[in-house]
Amino acid sequence: MSPVTPTSIAERVVEAILAQKLSPGERLGEQELADNFAVSRTVVREALMQLQARGFVQVQPRRGWYVVQPSADEARDAFAARRIIESGIIDAAGRPMQKVIVQLRQHIGEEERAIQGADAATRAFLLADFHVCLAEQMGHRLLANTLRDLTARTTLAATLYQSQHSAEQSCADHASIVAALERGDTAQARALMLAHIGQVEEALEIAPPSPEPEPAPSERLRATLAPVLR
Repeated sequence: MSPVTPTSIAERVVEAILAQKLSPGERLGEQELADNFAVSRTVVREALMQLQARGFVQVQPRRGWYVVQPSADEARDAFAARRIIESGIIDAAGRPMQKVIVQLRQHIGEEERAIQGADAATRAFLLADFHVCLAEQMGHRLLANTLRDLTARTTLAATLYQSQHSAEQSCADHASIVAALERGDTAQARALMLAHIGQVEEALEIAPPSPEPEPAPSERLRATLAPVLR
């Protein structure tokens, strides 16, 4: 088993955000995290500081650490950044694309199976992960890391502002984008990606954030930070 490090804890938290298992405004207790991962609070604090630098958590004096609640402007900024990066990735697509298409179709197959029978967390994670997978398969490792964080930010916005964009529609959008890439029509794939991101953003119901929830019990935290089933 790999050792638990501040970075691995931070990545588990981001995964939980992508899976919509962690909600905006949810408290992350240092001791609860330390107990969950069987590490010291020092290790947990380093992980939380990493997450704070990436914009996912904030500390409130005498209260502790909380998952951020993105403002409407911050949500729009994250969607705008995604449009720039993802359209640019598609514009840079070249040949051969066969291996890329195979991997993306495999991912869409996982999405479809998750929609039919998996738990909501797996479904949410796979739909968000498609965009990271696209960047990785295109060979843009650095952009994939950036896109993972941006996708997690827009996922928080979708959770906070109760997005009405359905899982089925997202999966269908992904399939259309891959089909256009397979035809070699990068212009159409780019247009479809921009439309998809725009539709997800437009589906947000911008409203004042709800009151912060009470601290989560340790059992809920343990379930929240369990690895997403693939």
